[in-house]
This record gives sequence, C-alpha cells and structure tokens, in this order.
Amino acid sequence: MRSFPKLDKYLLFKYLKTFLLAMALIIVIVITFDVSEKLDDFLSGHAPLQEIVFSYYLNFIPGFVNLYSPLFIFISVIFFTSKMAGNTEIIAILGSGISYKRMLRPYIYGSVLVALIVLAFGNFLIPVNNKALAKFENKYIYTHSPSYFNNLHFQADKGIQVYAESYDASIMRVHGFHRDVYNEKYQLVDRITCTRITYDTVQNKWLCENFVHRTIDGNKERVKRDVQSMRNLGVSPADFDASSVNILTMNSIDLYKHIVKMKMRGSTAVISAKIELYQRLLNPLAIIIMTLIGVGVSSRKSRGGIGLHLAIGIALAFGFIVFMKVSTVFAVFGTLNPFISVILPQIVFSIIAVYVIRSAPK
Repeated sequence: MRSFPKLDKYLLFKYLKTFLLAMALIIVIVITFDVSEKLDDFLSGHAPLQEIVFSYYLNFIPGFVNLYSPLFIFISVIFFTSKMAGNTEIIAILGSGISYKRMLRPYIYGSVLVALIVLAFGNFLIPVNNKALAKFENKYIYTHSPSYFNNLHFQADKGIQVYAESYDASIMRVHGFHRDVYNEKYQLVDRITCTRITYDTVQNKWLCENFVHRTIDGNKERVKRDVQSMRNLGVSPADFDASSVNILTMNSIDLYKHIVKMKMRGSTAVISAKIELYQRLLNPLAIIIMTLIGVGVSSRKSRGGIGLHLAIGIALAFGFIVFMKVSTVFAVFGTLNPFISVILPQIVFSIIAVYVIRSAPK
C-alpha cells in the first residue's frame, strides 16, 4: 500500500494549528467580555489581581476549551479545508491518485488526538479546575451562599432512613434528628431521636442532646435515654449540607460513587449526575463526528467559497448543540433515559456525517 506521510503531516499540522489559533482568539474575546461583566464583583469582593489571573482565569480556560472544542474543531476544519478546496488543493490531492478515504486519515488522526485530550481533561483535570473556581467564587463573588436547610430526608444506607427538621451548616448543627432502621421485611427495628445534634470535628462524632434509642424486637421494645452523649450516628455533616454537593468538582470516579450513593437514597438529582457522567465519556466523540461533517461539507469547491461553507457548518453545529440540550431536558424533566439523551445526538449526527462524506465529490 502506498503511503503519503508528507500529506498526513501537512493536513494534521493545518488541523491542529487552525484549531489552536481559533481557540486562542476566542478565549481572548471571551475573557475580555467576562472581565467587563465581573469587574464590579471583583472590585466589591476585593479580589487580588494575582488570584483573578491564576486562581480564576487560569482555571476557567481549560473548562471553556473542553466545552466548546467540538464547535471550534468544526469551524476550524471548515475554514482550512474550504481554503484548500478554493485553491484546488483538494482536486490536486485526489488527482494524484490518493483516494478520498485516504485523505480523511490525517483528519481522523487529529480528531482522535483532540478527543482523547478532551476525554482526559473532562474526566480528571476540569473537576480540579472547577474546585478552584468554586473556591474563588465563594470567597470573592458569591459570598452569601446558603447555610441553613429545612426538612431534610434521605436514605443513609440500605434500610436506614434519616430525617432532620433543619441543619445549620455554619455550626454543623441538626435540629429534630430521627434515624430509623428497617429489616429486610421493611419492619422498624431501631430508632434514634435527638432534639439536637452538633458535630465534633475533633472526635468526628455527634454531640447528641435528649438522646433516645429504641430497639424493637417483635413485641419487645428497649429504650435507652441520655440527656447528653457523644455518638457515631453513621452520617456526616456533608449528608445534610445540600450546598456541599457539586458534581462539577468531582472527577468521574468520585461522580460514579456519588451516583451509586444517590440511587441508594432515591434522590431525583441522580438523573443530572448521570447526564454529567455520560457527557464526559461520550461528548469527545462529537469532535470526530464534527470533523468528518466539516470535511464533507467544505471539501467541494463552490461559488460561495468559505462563506457558504461556514454558513452551512455553523447551522449544522448549532443544530447539534440544540439537539443535545433538548434531549437532556427530556431526560431531566421527562422520561427519556439519561444515556439515550446523551448518545442520541451523537448517533443522529454520525448518520449525517456518513451521508455527507459519501455524497462529497471524489
């Protein structure tokens, strides 16, 4: 089989160079607008310039690149491939005996490389950046985050139901605490109630006030009471603090564990968490799909030139984004399976990619 390493290097270089240049330009524009929008917040929060640059924007950039990389890969491919088609380079490549399928190889190499980087970033690096962003925002922008929560009810473990009238996160104190334990036949076998519990960070236990422990065995019941005692109740302050749960700051391993925990508790927030995990794993495929569509649309020479190709490309790209958003809305507020909501746009636009490639002039 004949090989054309120079062609591979030429197209791969154009692919990566145009993408990086496009991302660099758009990042400068986005940061400029973001600074003008948040300048009052930075000034009112007395945020130091060093922290704005290194704690905020340095952590903001990777997330932005990760989120919009399929769109800008698409625009980049259309831009430089349309230019090549306008300069009859595509015709020269095909006329030299190289098949259209062979010409696609460097595009696929580049898209797979970028997709793997986005996959690693989205699953492990971006959550670390989001933690730093959240820390900065809580310190300088959103300084009045909620710390008081009412009527909390969750399943702490299999067969263990916990209820609290209120929780004050600032002092880690729960009012009206109840913990019920059920056996396999859904019969109540153990109940703990306290008028108030406060977490001791030194002993990692709860200081329980008016502690009442009932143990039920058939028709027999044993009751133990304490005015005040230190207990391990099998729950932590994070279980009561709704503001402490931020799935964007969890890497994918921690997010999967969080999903398992929420499923056990019967939380409706598990759908959003599943969508986030599936998007991290599957959205890098959009880079490959958008690359193939971009080549198919822009490799033909047309009278409209780059402008026509960009118009078609942007319409397809935004159609893809809208499709992704609509499908996730149906998953969150409807009955659509979270995995289907994430993979469906990929499948539909994969079919479009195959059609566009097959209909391209060869």
